[in-house]
Amino acid sequence: MNRRDFMQISAGLALPAAAQNPVSVTPPTWYDRPMRWAQLAFVEDDPGQYDQVFWLDYFRRIHADAACLSAGGCVAFYPTKIPLHYRSKWLKDGDAFGDLVKGCRGLGMNIVARTDPHGLHQDMADAHPDYVLVGANGRPRKHWADPDYWVSCALGPYNFDFMTRVTEEIVSLYRVDGIFSNRWAGSGMCYCTHCARNFRDFSGLDLPRTNNPQDPARRQYIVWKEKRLFDLWHLWDARIKAINPNAAYIANAGGGALSDLDMKTIGTLAPTLFADRQARHGLMPPWTNGKNGKEYRAALGRKPIAGIFSVGIEESYRWKDSVQSGDEIRLWVMDGVAQGLRPWFTKFNAKPLDRRWLPVVEELYTWHHRNERYLRNEESLARVGLVYSQQTATFYGGDRAHAKVEDHTLGFYQALLEARIPFEMVHDRMLEPAQLSRFRTLILPNIAALSTAQCDQLAAFAAAGGSIVATHETSLYDEWGKRREDLGLASLFGASVTGALEGPLQNSYLSLAKHPATGRFHPLLSGMEDAGRIINGTFRVPVRAAAGSAISPLTVVPTYPDLPMESVYVRKAPGQEPGVFLQEKGKSRIVYFPWDLDRTFWEVMSLDHGRLLQNAVRWAHNEPQPVTVEGKGLFDLAIWTQKNSITVHLVNLTNPMMMKGPIREVIPSPPQIVTVRLPQGKTAAAVRLLVADRTVSPKRTVDGIEIEVPPIGINEVIAIDFAG
Repeated sequence: MNRRDFMQISAGLALPAAAQNPVSVTPPTWYDRPMRWAQLAFVEDDPGQYDQVFWLDYFRRIHADAACLSAGGCVAFYPTKIPLHYRSKWLKDGDAFGDLVKGCRGLGMNIVARTDPHGLHQDMADAHPDYVLVGANGRPRKHWADPDYWVSCALGPYNFDFMTRVTEEIVSLYRVDGIFSNRWAGSGMCYCTHCARNFRDFSGLDLPRTNNPQDPARRQYIVWKEKRLFDLWHLWDARIKAINPNAAYIANAGGGALSDLDMKTIGTLAPTLFADRQARHGLMPPWTNGKNGKEYRAALGRKPIAGIFSVGIEESYRWKDSVQSGDEIRLWVMDGVAQGLRPWFTKFNAKPLDRRWLPVVEELYTWHHRNERYLRNEESLARVGLVYSQQTATFYGGDRAHAKVEDHTLGFYQALLEARIPFEMVHDRMLEPAQLSRFRTLILPNIAALSTAQCDQLAAFAAAGGSIVATHETSLYDEWGKRREDLGLASLFGASVTGALEGPLQNSYLSLAKHPATGRFHPLLSGMEDAGRIINGTFRVPVRAAAGSAISPLTVVPTYPDLPMESVYVRKAPGQEPGVFLQEKGKSRIVYFPWDLDRTFWEVMSLDHGRLLQNAVRWAHNEPQPVTVEGKGLFDLAIWTQKNSITVHLVNLTNPMMMKGPIREVIPSPPQIVTVRLPQGKTAAAVRLLVADRTVSPKRTVDGIEIEVPPIGINEVIAIDFAG
């Protein structure tokens, strides 16, 4: 089976043809109603010991209109009748889940039941040893954190049989609006008899013993596992709908390039989705939550997406009963809201030991409720699309996908933020003209693995007047991660590969030059005219220019020794080897960097690299942006239309420890001048700052309005009501 065959199977397993486009408008259902979610994740000793009245009063005060409540799986919090479905020892004759469902229903809330099937107890392991995950060593796997549990096999009868019965029981007893499963897709590779037999029936091969995606068995395993999980998704969803047609299975799945399940298929299956990136940890920028929202929306379009945020600390040491600082929560949540996520707080343990988060979430939700009509977004007005590719991460990146794929995206993402260019994310399996018509420019940050059909789609986008900025090995591999003889987009880039990848290169540079005919620097070099030479990337695709290509404003300075210091000088005079390829055909402009400038920018944060990436987008885009922001500071930016308004979100990222949380102090930005281009035929009737909570008087411009925004703390939202 090849990837094309599998994708056809995936599509066939999904929805009828009329529902295949996830960006299309879906009929109104309950899924679009909730704007603010609350999740209370029980621990086993919560029944009978937590204050239900307190939580129901809190849900009412914060205007939560939906809840996700723990029901069953590892532990049942209701009086289950299913044999071996472990009940909380504290439940006794009670019904902790059912009582809370009843209380939330009384508040008019939608209810989704949470299940967690990733662990099982000893009695079940004794009765059904084939339910337990088996490691590569052939031994059943104990849970890594709690020795009272065994780890379950996600792809065998534990999920397909036992958890199906649990799902049916919960929906039958409580008529919930959906089932949300956590850790349902497995906790590592399983070598049990079921997995071995099912994989052999699918592929004719034994389970792989390597992670190399170019190994035939590993490649087939990736396809088989994805198909198996989508089979499970369909099974649970069908059983739920047989009991309650207005409910659905809503998997904890999805995200960006590093996600295991194909987001395009998820976009057709899911009526709504919950983006589970709860907080930052390690070296993670605060805009990560907004990036998560963009990645989900790239596949789901206008379907509602809730952004799960934890009030707890999300470091690897798992301090689940302590909480984050208030400002860190505020920044994380509001960046998600700016990029289209509906807030969903999650609290593990219904007996709160540290209550400092409670007034913070109440403040955020109260503001969100007050301004809800400006937060029901219909369309982003961004005209720049940043492409991400799961197949590149899986089949080209493999074990090194973060370094070889994600770091390129992160570098370009940061450069666009610093340039204050509004942009969206684009899934590389959604490059049809209908999907791309909203964009003027596409960015391909080392999107290495592209099929011939995808290359044709990108070429068609350019032929229709679209612009493209690409880096490094983009299109050098097919969709399976197999290297081509030449770039799949060679004719578009005006460049052809001449050899193997070079690097890492020490002491490498690019020389800046004026155009010999005009005596001027190309706009690509704006702000660097007096540099003469700038640092290069660290990995390079050796390429030659096609006949008749434009003269490159950047040329390669061959690498030379960096030690001893006496040897640090150029051995060979720079030639005319291009450091960038520029094409201009009609309205289309193409920029191709054969270097990993975006990845290197993320690693070393060179200002020259940032400017180069930003200038490339500005030159290629060649049209005014829908919104511009002038003033000092770093902002995440978004511009949205609603039914009768436009909103501009400004999230102030100018804080101590910006790239590593938690922030220490909120430093208000200086005033900003925001210019908004209004849609044709629209005029502004009123302009309001939703965070400052006051009306402002804008200045009229040729095609819109100009607003002076006073200093911004965490964020500001400009709401522009249309006249008429």
